[in-house]
Amino acid sequence: MNVDENTLGVTRGRRAARGLPIGSTGARSLRQARAAGATLGTGYLGIGAAVVAGLQTVYGLIFFFSHLEDYPAVAPALAAWLLYIAVFVVTTALVTIRGQRLTGWMFAAIAVILALVVALDFIAIAPLHDVGAYATASVAVGFGLLPVVTLRPAREIVAATIVLLAAFVVMTLATTPITSASGPQQIAVISLAVLPSAVATVVLQRFRRMVQVELDRVLVQSNVSQPRFAVGMLASDELARLDLAAEKLLDGVAGGEVPLPLAPKVASQAASLATELRLHLIEGRRETWLHHAVTESEYLGRSVTLADPSSLAGLLAPPQRDGLLQAVWLLLGDSKSRSPGTTITLGLGPVTAAGQSLAGRSVEVPVLITTTGIRRNRVTPATWNALERVGEYTVSTHEQSVRLQVSCLVDNPAET
Repeated sequence: MNVDENTLGVTRGRRAARGLPIGSTGARSLRQARAAGATLGTGYLGIGAAVVAGLQTVYGLIFFFSHLEDYPAVAPALAAWLLYIAVFVVTTALVTIRGQRLTGWMFAAIAVILALVVALDFIAIAPLHDVGAYATASVAVGFGLLPVVTLRPAREIVAATIVLLAAFVVMTLATTPITSASGPQQIAVISLAVLPSAVATVVLQRFRRMVQVELDRVLVQSNVSQPRFAVGMLASDELARLDLAAEKLLDGVAGGEVPLPLAPKVASQAASLATELRLHLIEGRRETWLHHAVTESEYLGRSVTLADPSSLAGLLAPPQRDGLLQAVWLLLGDSKSRSPGTTITLGLGPVTAAGQSLAGRSVEVPVLITTTGIRRNRVTPATWNALERVGEYTVSTHEQSVRLQVSCLVDNPAET
C-alpha cells in the first residue's frame, strides 16, 4: 500500500469533502482510516486476487510446456516465465513482511520487470505469427496486476493496463494476419490479459466507496440518541481537552506550582480556556442532533441544507429521528444513480396554535423536505416506510423533483 494512500483509496492530508469543516466527524474518521497501517478489509481482496493470479500462472505454465516444441527459440519465453515467477514471489513476500504496503518505487520496479516479461514473451512468439495462440507469460502479466490493485492508486493500475493493451494490439497487428478465423482468438487473448485488472479496479473502487458511506452513516446515526441540545461528537472531544487543560491549571494553582497572582502568559491562557468553554456551552444550547448529523457527515454535508431556526428537531422522539435520517439517506441514494446537482433542503416549523392538541400535551411539528434532482420514480419503498415512522406525509412533484410535507406529532415541551 502506498504510504500516501490507504485501503480506502484516499490520499492522506486531503480535505475529506469540499465545503465542509476540516474538523467534521466524517473528515476526522476518514483521517483516522488514512493513517499508515489502517485497513478496512481490502487486504483480504488482495489475497484472493493473488490466488487467482497463481492459478492462471499454473495454467499458463502447463500450456507453455505442452507447446514447447513449437517455439523456434525457447530461451526468451523461458526467461520471461522465470522473471515473472520471481517478481510474483518477491512481491508477495515483501507485501507480507511490510504489512500490506507497496511503495511507489517498488511498484515502478515491478512495472519495469513486467514490461521486460512482456517483451521477452513477444520476442519468443513473434516468428510464430499468432499472438493469440502462443502468448503465455505476457497474458499472465495482466493477472499479475490483480494483487497490486489493492495496494496502489487506481490511476497507476489503469495506466499499466492501458500500456499492456497497447502492447498487445501493436504486437498483434504487426505479426499476426487477422482473418475471420484468427480474429476472435486474438480478441479473446487480449481481453483475457487486460480485463481482469480493469474489472478488479472498478470493483475495488465501488467497494471502497461502500465502506466510506457505511462508515459515515454509522457515525452519523449515533446522533439519534442525543438529547435535544448537544455539542456533537467532535465538540465532546474538544470539551474533554479543554477540561483537562483547566484541570491541570487549577491543580497547579492548588499545589503551589503556579504562583499567584498569575503571570500575564498564564492568565492569558486561562482566559482563552474560559472563552472556549463558554462558546462551547452556548453552542450546546443552540445546536440539535440533526444539525450535528448533517454538518458532521461527509456525504450529507455536501447535499443537505438544514433550516431549523427554532431547534424543533430536538423534540422528535428517537424512532422519529431515525426515520427522518434514514429517509434522507435513502433519498440521496448512490451518487452514481442521481444527477450531480442533487440537493435536499430540510425545513422544520414553525409550530402554530392549530397544531396543538386539545389537551396541550402534544404539538405538531411540520417538516418540509424539498429535493432537487430526485424524481419520484427513483424513490424506493423503504423511503416511504421510513417517513411513516416520522408522521403522516403528503407527496407532490415539481419540475421532476419530489416535495414531502410531514406532520410530526411530538410531546409538548411545556408539559415535560
